[in-house]
Amino acid sequence: MMEISEDFLFQSVKEIIKQSCEKVFRIANSTLLLTYWKIIGQFIVEDEQQGKERAEYGEYMLKNLSQKLTLEFGKEFDESNLRNMRSFSICDAVRHELSWTHYRLLIRHRNSLIL
Repeated sequence: MMEISEDFLFQSVKEIIKQSCEKVFRIANSTLLLTYWKIIGQFIVEDEQQGKERAEYGEYMLKNLSQKLTLEFGKEFDESNLRNMRSFSICDAVRHELSWTHYRLLIRHRNSLIL
């Protein structure tokens, strides 16, 4: 039976661990993007608009929702992040290579161009 050098074994196992960590990160990132984009953002927009073209009470509802979610899940669900999720819900496509942080920056940039 052929012996594997200690260094080769270490490098091989290290590469397997790194690939697994990257795969977990991609899956988690895709799941978060889908959650923020399709589920939370779209749900907020639909609730605010109730079938109308524009929402009437959005800021009040967003503030209350943010307070409750922040108490339950942390500052990740503060009002500005919920506003980003709501804005994000109108995007047509999601690139899973980008993180939520990337999308927040893009939304902020888009909003500054609109203003």
